Amino acid sequence: MGISVWQLLIVLLIVALLFGTKRLRTVGSDLGGAIRSFRRETNEEESPFQSEVVRLNKRERG
Repeated sequence: MGISVWQLLIVLLIVALLFGTKRLRTVGSDLGGAIRSFRRETNEEESPFQSEVVRLNKRERG
């Protein structure tokens, strides 16, 4: 009872007609930029913790 391919295409066509392809491209690029920024920030936050874990693992082994 899921959405078929045809139903999905019809919904996408209606959305494209309502908002226009230029606006959808803008929203898509903004969303992509936000995701990249979020990933970059989360990776920067993990770095100090990751380096500390690596340092402690080396100390335990050596």
